[in-house]
Parts: sequence; structure tokens; C-alpha cells
Amino acid sequence: MPADLTDRLAALFQWIDPGPGTSHLVSDISGWWRDPSVLAELGPALVAPYRTARPTVVLAPAVTGLLLGPLAATALGVGFVAAHKPGDGRLPAGPLTWAQSPPDYRGRRVDLAVRERHLGPDDRVLVVDDWVRTGAQLRAIYDICAARGAEVLGTAVVAVDCPPDVAADLRITGLIDAANLPT
Repeated sequence: MPADLTDRLAALFQWIDPGPGTSHLVSDISGWWRDPSVLAELGPALVAPYRTARPTVVLAPAVTGLLLGPLAATALGVGFVAAHKPGDGRLPAGPLTWAQSPPDYRGRRVDLAVRERHLGPDDRVLVVDDWVRTGAQLRAIYDICAARGAEVLGTAVVAVDCPPDVAADLRITGLIDAANLPT
């Protein structure tokens, strides 16, 4: 990946203080979506490490994954499958395969679902997301893929913020290490 893209990702990122009564800053990645050159480069940069593995589908969790997943899928010339969350109000009709994540960085367990008709044993899956801290949601997605008989090739994220053993276990590649984002 070009160092220039990494530099632009860092420059367009900021931490936001959500106000009184909060205990942590919130990441603001909206600058990534606003810059047309970054937006155009994200899909190809995310999929580059996996291109030779020949994924047949890109799978990404709601909500940010609904933007990044299609960018990655388009760069590969394959289809896209969304992993839905019941809390986002957009559960699709029809049979779904569900999994629940282990506790995430805030101690939450997240339920995720994929339409069964869009994922099967012939699929070689590239998972895509914006940020990974604990890998909890990725583990649930990997469980869904296993239940459907699909092979997970790995996960491509924009920002890696997880311990090295999690990144190795989940075969995560990233465009920027969160430690390199401005504080």
C-alpha cells in the first residue's frame, strides 16, 4: 500500500470528545469518506494482500462495513454480503444464520446475522471492516462462515488496534496501525 494513503488516513482522522458524562473519546473516521481520492483507493488497498487467494465474496458487518465492503468487492470483481445486527433496524427477511460475539472492548456481546442464500460451502470469504480492537465481531462472522461451510481467507481493515496475537489468529491485515493515528 502506498505510504501516501496511510499519511492521508492519519491526516483525515480525529478523536472527538462526545461531551460531559463520557469516559472516552470517539473515533471520527468521517474524513475518510469525504476525501474522494481516499475513498477511491480504500477498496483496492484493502484487498491487495488477498487478491492472489481469489476470494469469491466480501463479507462486512453493519454499519461501516456496508460502505467498505462494496468498495472491496468492486475492487475484486466479486459480490458483497452484509452481516446484519438486530439493533440497526435493518434485518432482512428470510432465513438467517446467526452468531453472537464474545464481549467486545465495551463488554457488549453483538448478535450478527447473514442471509443464508448468500453464503455457502463454495465461498472463499474476505471479511472487511473499518477498525478492529478485540476481534469480537470478527469471531462471530467467522462462526457464521463456518456454520455455512464457507472458508474465511482473512480480514482486511483500515485501522488495526488489536494485540498482535489477535491479528495473527484472525489473519488481519490493515492499512494503518491505530497507534499511528493522531491523538
